[in-house]
Amino acid sequence: MHILKSTPIEDGFFMPAEYDKHYGCIMIWPERSDSWSFGGYAARRTFVQIASAIAESEKVIVCASYKQYENARQMLPPNIRVVEMSNNDAWARDYAPTFVVNADGVLRGINWYFNAWGGLVDGLYFPWDKDNAMALKLCDMLDADAYDAQDFVLEGGSIHVDGDGTAMVTKTCLLSAGRNPSMNMDEIEQKLKEYLNVQKVLWLPCGVYNDETNEHVDNICAFTSPGHVVLGMPDDTNDVQYAMSQSCLEYLMNETDAKGRKIQVHTLPMPVPVFVTPTECDGLDNMAFEPTRTAGERLAASYINFYISNNAIIMPGFGNPDNEDDANHKNDRRAKEILQKLFPKRRIIQIYTREILIGGGNIHCMTQQIPAFRRFE
Repeated sequence: MHILKSTPIEDGFFMPAEYDKHYGCIMIWPERSDSWSFGGYAARRTFVQIASAIAESEKVIVCASYKQYENARQMLPPNIRVVEMSNNDAWARDYAPTFVVNADGVLRGINWYFNAWGGLVDGLYFPWDKDNAMALKLCDMLDADAYDAQDFVLEGGSIHVDGDGTAMVTKTCLLSAGRNPSMNMDEIEQKLKEYLNVQKVLWLPCGVYNDETNEHVDNICAFTSPGHVVLGMPDDTNDVQYAMSQSCLEYLMNETDAKGRKIQVHTLPMPVPVFVTPTECDGLDNMAFEPTRTAGERLAASYINFYISNNAIIMPGFGNPDNEDDANHKNDRRAKEILQKLFPKRRIIQIYTREILIGGGNIHCMTQQIPAFRRFE
């Protein structure tokens, strides 16, 4: 593996869209007891469901710590590869490499700097050194050269691309004080253009309410094809999220993509607000003598946080499977039906993910696609 000082745009590499063909997917086994309630046992069962669904149509590589390697290997099916790799937590989207390819099908990775969503300003845990080291390790494991972008703080969940010259981000995240405070919006946009090899960046004003990542774009809006996006929109006009989603809708309806196409916005319902229970809080260890969750705290639940695999959409569900009267059963069905219309050639697999949501994210946050490639250099 070579660590490259050039940029992808200089070398003719670009980030493909998530709906383009994949070689596989990277995931990280959940472990830490201040993120995953009651030792993470329920979260791991859900993780296995997610990984197994993705593995139906593409290779899945799961990274697990030394302590958890045997558990992961025993619980996961044999067609999923398990490798031992140190980590601070399980959010592969945010610190696995952003992969880029060129016209010849060569695969490379981008090694951004990860600081736990805000560093010492408003980051979620310390230290984050093992997470920040993972991108290079994964590039080395895949025998892919890596672009050195350690001078720039970025998480994979804060960017979406359409594979046709357009990227999408949120202002609340990329302009936050804990990311790159010495850079202005134009400078950040230029960095994205150089490394993702895009010609236009769409700047959504915000994301999902109480999203502790400073409102990652992957929780509020996603490309479904060039020129088309799906946006989370709650039914309740009095919900604080409604005004936030409306501001994104108004912005997108007045924008075009890199090819001059008017953005076509499809809306997806948001779940009825999901709150942490006192029992769930009791199952979490403290971090630095402080609780990581507070009873009654609203979680950033969103159906947009889905993963596009080669043959399926793996999406979250929030209706309690043991209670058919749960408020979100109807919304689960509606969201699934809409995604089926937007992705008619893919199977829609919905998985109840409350245990993952308690940890702070959802299915898209736990996954990082490896685009299809034809050869290495």
